[in-house]
Amino acid sequence: MSTHRDSAGRIFCGFLIILFGVLLLLDQLDKLDFGRVISRYWPLLLILVGLWQLVSNNFRNAGGPLLLIVLGVVFELGKLEILGRNAWHYVWPLLIILVGLWVLVGALSRRTPGAATGVKEGTIDAFAIFSGLERRVDSPGFRGGKATAIMGGIDLDLRGAGLAEGAAAIDLSVIMGGITVRVPRHWRVEMDARPLLGGIEDKHTYEPGPPGGGILRVKASAILGGIEIKD
Repeated sequence: MSTHRDSAGRIFCGFLIILFGVLLLLDQLDKLDFGRVISRYWPLLLILVGLWQLVSNNFRNAGGPLLLIVLGVVFELGKLEILGRNAWHYVWPLLIILVGLWVLVGALSRRTPGAATGVKEGTIDAFAIFSGLERRVDSPGFRGGKATAIMGGIDLDLRGAGLAEGAAAIDLSVIMGGITVRVPRHWRVEMDARPLLGGIEDKHTYEPGPPGGGILRVKASAILGGIEIKD
């Protein structure tokens, strides 16, 4: 699955590079003004990235991609002078609406109260918005889960946990916030990182050790925020 995503990412980047080259060539041939095209249509890049993330994730974890698409549409409408005033005037109300919808959908979809910040059957579901959250997992059969921070922070400590069947997968999503995950040194971390105007760092040091080690597969996306994996 990871190989498929990497291949799709390369194809997407390849198309963008080809498009960039074609625009430069047309500019050299005096067929268009490259600077004017980029200045006028750069928000389309946000829309394309959002659509690509939606498709590559099979329309799961759609909050971040949808935010990119909405921002791209608003900025492009502003560039085309369809919106009567500065596009930024529309961004924050739309952002608040999206966050509200995200919280509402998440609350309605949870099966048990409090599951969003707890560990159940070896999985974790952590959600922080405009706040901070700290969680320590000591389950001997940790299977993975997800953590989402929107304008907030999450500190997830897995150093006391053990991996179920030698492997687990966790999805980390950040929008204008931060997530820190502390991992045992005898776990090997495989990272699938997708930052956009943000940062994702793997500072974890892998040291093969006693039985109980394994692989933690991390799928991370950060928009105007940061994600850090460390010991």
